[in-house]
Amino acid sequence: MKGQKTEKIEQMFNSIAGSYDELNHVLSLGIDRSWRRRSLRWIVERDRRQDILDIACGTGDYSIAIARRAHAESRVVGLDLSAGMLEVMRGKVEKAGLSDRIVAEQGNAERMRFDDGCFDRVTVAFGIRNFEHREQALREMLRVLKPGGRLVILELSVPSSRVLRWLYNIYFTRVLPLIGGWVSGEKAAYRYLPASVIDFPGKKEWMEIMSGCGYSRVMHRAFTFGICRMYIGEKEK
Repeated sequence: MKGQKTEKIEQMFNSIAGSYDELNHVLSLGIDRSWRRRSLRWIVERDRRQDILDIACGTGDYSIAIARRAHAESRVVGLDLSAGMLEVMRGKVEKAGLSDRIVAEQGNAERMRFDDGCFDRVTVAFGIRNFEHREQALREMLRVLKPGGRLVILELSVPSSRVLRWLYNIYFTRVLPLIGGWVSGEKAAYRYLPASVIDFPGKKEWMEIMSGCGYSRVMHRAFTFGICRMYIGEKEK
């Protein structure tokens, strides 16, 4: 059974799937691509085959970037709630010539069909703040990781600097909803997205949550003055 928030998130992302990629890059000034690239060294080991699960894969940008960097025999599974997002992703994967290396499927990260210990890496890029039961999802991700496997999370955040935070809040709460709503026709979605970032736990609290869910060697890296944060945790061998 899907919770009320999960159903709303699924419907919202279905509604903006067609304009999501373009808006993402425009509204982040293209910086989101560099954040993904910088995270890849924590995910990919190019000299060996890996099984990688990309949760909240959306339209597939991260899955494609991972597959291109990974060993030729590696397999990437993209998982997302939104059928609309996955439809866009499958077209992009086919166009990129990666259909034999990337599989896109619909599913809920809080209750996954995968066996215990079947992935070397699990990734979540800019999606975990949308989960209805985050701790349950974290425990599920830990379950499907192989011993010694690694979870890598990218998430938007609020800058540490007071001045930057003030400017960021103006842009994020006023400018972004106007542009996003105008282009996509879905004003509610682009009001929700900034609010979800502001409401997400701070770095210390989130690292404690990850540790409490069983992850070891939990780490944090800030990108672009803290606008994006990367969290890393491992499963004990």
